[in-house]
This record gives sequence, C-alpha cells and structure tokens, in this order.
Amino acid sequence: MTNSFDLAIIGGGPGGYVAAIRAAQLKMNVAVVEREHLGGICLNWGCIPTKALLRTSEIYNMLKHLESFGLSASNASFDIAKVVKRSRDVAGQLSGGVKHLLKKNKVTVIDGHAKLLGKGKIAVEGANAQEIQAKNIIIATGARARSLPGLEPDGKLVWTYKEAMVPPSFPKSLLVVGSGAIGIEFASFYRTLGAEVTVVEVLDRIVPVEDEEISAFARKAFEKQGMKILISAMVKTLDKSKDSVTATIEMSGKTQKIAAERVILAIGITGNVENLGLENTKVKVEKGHIKIGPYCETEEPGVYAIGDVAGAPWLAHKASHEGVLCVEKIAGVKGVHPLNVNNIPGCTYCHPQIASVGLTEAKAKAGGREVKVGRFPFIGNGKAIALGEPEGLIKTIFDAKTGELLGAHMIGAEVTEMIQGFTVAKTLETTEAELMHTIFPHPTLSEAMHEAVLAAYGRAIHI
Repeated sequence: MTNSFDLAIIGGGPGGYVAAIRAAQLKMNVAVVEREHLGGICLNWGCIPTKALLRTSEIYNMLKHLESFGLSASNASFDIAKVVKRSRDVAGQLSGGVKHLLKKNKVTVIDGHAKLLGKGKIAVEGANAQEIQAKNIIIATGARARSLPGLEPDGKLVWTYKEAMVPPSFPKSLLVVGSGAIGIEFASFYRTLGAEVTVVEVLDRIVPVEDEEISAFARKAFEKQGMKILISAMVKTLDKSKDSVTATIEMSGKTQKIAAERVILAIGITGNVENLGLENTKVKVEKGHIKIGPYCETEEPGVYAIGDVAGAPWLAHKASHEGVLCVEKIAGVKGVHPLNVNNIPGCTYCHPQIASVGLTEAKAKAGGREVKVGRFPFIGNGKAIALGEPEGLIKTIFDAKTGELLGAHMIGAEVTEMIQGFTVAKTLETTEAELMHTIFPHPTLSEAMHEAVLAAYGRAIHI
C-alpha cells in the first residue's frame, strides 16, 4: 500500500468522507484516517440515529390521536430497548454504506489516530501505526459536547447526547440543559413518549438562533404538550443521589431546586483540536475551533479545515459543502465560490418541526434593511388540516427596496423538507416576483410557503 497521497483527510464524518469522494472524482489519490466510525458523529451518534428515535415518537404520538382520524387501537406501548436497537441498526446500515462508497471510489481508509508531523507528513497511531505523506491535508475531526465546571457528564445520571440516545431504561423525568436543536430534539422525544421534561435555557427564549416569532410559537406548542420551560435561567449545581439528580437553578436572582431522574447536557460543542500535532504547524485555534479562510484554508500552507472543527454553524450539510468547495479549490476547479452562511438552512426535528434559512427579522433590521414581512398559518392550509397538523407558521422576510428574499422561518409539519424550496430561492437570488409567479401544487403544505410570500405584499389569498 502506498503511503504517499495527493490528499489526506483526517476524519471520516460528513465533511471528511464527502471531501474524499469528491477528490476521488477529480482523480486525486486520497486517504482518509478515521479513529472510530466512518460517517462520524452525525451518522453514528447524531443526525441519523436521533431522527430514527424521533420517528418512533412521531408514530407514538399519532397513535394517541387515532380517534380523530376515525381509527381505534388499544394498549399502545413502546419497548425502549427495541426503539434504541432500531436507531442503532439504522446508523449501522448507513455507516456500512459510507464504507462501501469510499471503497467504490478507491479511497484508502486507514484506521487510527492522525497527528500532523510537519509539512505534508502525518503519523497514524494505533494498530495500523504508520507514517503517510500528502501534498494537501484536510482536518475534519468534528466536535464534541461541551461541559461546564460542576456540570460535567458522568454517563449515568448526567448525560450527553450519546447516552441520551441509548438509555438502558426509560426515565420518568428529565432535566434538559440547553434549548438549541440537540436539547429540544431530545426534550421532544422523551416528552412525547411520556417523560416529565423540564428545559432550562440561559437566554431569554428557547431555540435562540431562530426568529423570535418562531421561538415564541415553539414555546407555546411545547408547553401545551406538557413540557416545562425555564428561560433566563442558569443551572448552578447538580447534586446526585443514587438514581436521581437535584438541580439548583437561578432565575431573576432567586433559586429553585428541581429533581429529575436524569439530566441531559446540551450546552454547545467544542472542536476536536487536541492531540492533532497542530503545534507542528502554523494552524491557529480560536475559541476551541480552527481558524480558516474563505476556502477553508488555514495559516499552514497545504492544510485545510472543514466542518464542526472549523466553527459554526455546526451542521453536517455545512461540513459536506465545505468539503466539496475545499477539494475543488485544491484541484483548481473554476467557479468555486466561498460558503455563504446566509444560504445554509437549519432544521430542528422536534414536534412541531422548525426550519429556517437566512436572516431573522431582527437581524435584517439591525443590518439597516427596510423589510417586508409575510406570515401564513398552517390553519389556512387545506393539506395541513387534512393531515391533522394545523399547528404551524411560515414567515418570510424580503428587502422592501429590491425584493430580495432575506430569510424564511417555519414551524410545523414537514417544514424540514419544505425549507429547501426557500434555500434554492436564496441560492438563485430570487426576488418576490419569481416566487409569486411560481406555481405551487395543490393540495400541499408547500402552498403555505407561497401564501407567506404573497402575504408580505398584501396579496395572500387564504387569510
């Protein structure tokens, strides 16, 4: 086996393996060094298995409302061990698929931990210890859950996302610290299956990266489901007993104690930058992430970084896109564009789902934009009512002067699939005129997208 490559990629997650396949398509000789699982955290312990879990809770939730569809069933229950097994099987199937794709594209996969030794040299530690050389190196090592002093996970009573995905038994009560996508998805999963769930958020609203109206809508929906939500709140201590945890929470200068069987920490992530040999290069690390330029280049010539290790937004599809643009830039492909963060969609797979792309109304105004805003509720959409999913809202934001679509924000059934319509529109630099003249099929949930565009200009039909 050769030990010299055109490109070596450290990490086989959604950034790394996609970059490897694209490089192979461009006739590069490529190696991927992966120390644990092909597919990375996303496929093995993140995006994919959590969606399998959430699908179970979706179905269970529908079973509880069968009568409204003219159906009946009794004694609906779940077996958490089987729920978890299905989730792990889905992840395993897809991890095997990644292995097949890399083999099909003749990418060399090396098991082990990679460390940079200097210009173009990598030491692989582990059972397959060796040294390889590469003209170019991409660091795609991902990130891990962040912890705070006094709130460290122990894997038994205090969980990260990893333990939350494979509970040995179903907890009757949960405290979720953090209301970003990870925290809210787990809160939604466990609440739907019957656990008492309390969410604690240090900021003044849940899902804080979303538009304020969407955050408010989400909070109302979750509280209606029986979730307890504490905002502008901070967990000060976690006191553990044999099989429960008591959290001391500070709000408005006052403290309260909440007991729960388990705690899930979802307070952000930090890049995997340690023990990579970065000290042997000019690569710079800022706030736990590798500093990169517009084409993912670091300050060390020939070394690049993509995905979570290179900073926010921490999304698998962002990592994959960076992998492709980085490789194409290395290969000299013409017309490669830097990543436009405003065109990256974000999705949260709770119930109801949340999805968005572009600027929030507040950020658009803060940037000096004069805006036109459209809103359309799912209750005005025939397909939503037929599905029994009338709870939702679509909000669009346009530049009042140019008609540019600045942002779109959605909450409701299947919005994580629908957001791509607005993402394509933003990529094509679409204005309200093109969207208004686009014919949306009937009856579909996507008609609500059209109506939200029309509403921004006082032309909505069904409200």
